[in-house]
Amino acid sequence: MMDSDAIPVMGLGLITSLGRQVAENHEAVKGGKTGIRHLERGEGPPYLQYGAPSLDPVIPDMPKKIFSQMKFLNRGARLGFHAALEALGSLGADHGVPPERRALFVASGDHTQAGCEFMLPAIGDALAGSGPRELDQVKLNRSAMNKVNPFFLLDSLQNNLFSFLSAYCQFMGPNTSLASFSPGGGHALELAARSIRFGQADMALAVGYGSWINDISLYELHGLGLLSSCRGGASSYRPLDRGRDGFIAGEGGAAVLLMSREAAERASSQYPAALLQGCGNCSETASPHSIRVPDDVTVRVMQKTLEFCAMNPGDLGCVIPHGSGSRDGDRSELNSILKVLGESADRVPVWGLKAYTGHMGAASDLAEIILGIEAVREQRISGTLHFEQTERDFLPLRISPSAQQLRGSSFLSVSYGIGGQSSAAIVRVA
Repeated sequence: MMDSDAIPVMGLGLITSLGRQVAENHEAVKGGKTGIRHLERGEGPPYLQYGAPSLDPVIPDMPKKIFSQMKFLNRGARLGFHAALEALGSLGADHGVPPERRALFVASGDHTQAGCEFMLPAIGDALAGSGPRELDQVKLNRSAMNKVNPFFLLDSLQNNLFSFLSAYCQFMGPNTSLASFSPGGGHALELAARSIRFGQADMALAVGYGSWINDISLYELHGLGLLSSCRGGASSYRPLDRGRDGFIAGEGGAAVLLMSREAAERASSQYPAALLQGCGNCSETASPHSIRVPDDVTVRVMQKTLEFCAMNPGDLGCVIPHGSGSRDGDRSELNSILKVLGESADRVPVWGLKAYTGHMGAASDLAEIILGIEAVREQRISGTLHFEQTERDFLPLRISPSAQQLRGSSFLSVSYGIGGQSSAAIVRVA
């Protein structure tokens, strides 16, 4: 693909446990800070004691009729909304793109409403004055009428943010809502890029959000063997390190705004934040009836994306892997990176980011693209947090706990999920 076909990135938005804006997150990562910390959860298994709760999103003033629909947005969706507003705000209101030429793709890996906390006030009333195992059904029904949000079922719908953003920001062009967890943000970004490349839209917003910090989600993730035991506290999260034992969950929202070159030139005299050179998506499975991570989970998606962009691996400034910190997942991914980089393995830095924010589901891959843009602009990446040494097979790879200078203005970001779904994007900093 010629660079003239690359798509301008005109806006970025990010909220994580590190901060409410892109700049705050970038500065925290540059300073080697993590948003993961001890949570006051009382008694419970170690993996329930550490997480990365984000800052509360800031909601702007809006017309009363639109604001009334906010009640359908759960916490995770509000994080995505906050990120979307930052991405759009960086462009300004006078962009000149009519609503029917605005595309919207929202990815949700959200588990905000997976628990039953909304019933606790009513259950407490129904147990008052009763025995330890007796529930007064009459009290429960009466209390539920007054103390349980009547919209609790609607809060759990995955397309609430998509619907709200469509109305509030007037996105009436190509659009859809996705629910594919970890690689969801990458899927949304590719759909946004396609809508621009095929001439279906002049502006396209990709949003990813996720909240994985409620107890039900954590128990399920633990049951799948994906969570760290947290025996070493927040520093237990060690992506790509030989001592890794799983990830620590977090929550956040991330958004990337794309525009056609013509619309970008009309909207702003400034250069775009970056250029999206290409995206790729693949699916790999270990066997037809298994969700085990295959041996080379991201080889094909990285190769296809490099081929689409007509790039050699050695042209990359760095690779940002999924790096969830799971034993099998990181091994498979590092094996994939080693094969793809080949003779360039000792020259192209590999930079794991999830230990800074926690794993945020569908928000993580877009967040890592955003942080990659900010870092490559300064030609310097921070270290892979808590990293000491990887396995012997992967020693040729350039992974470091310390900051590294970069050469080259493009980077490759990769994500994958359970079942072998994988996505990749190559971005060049303008």
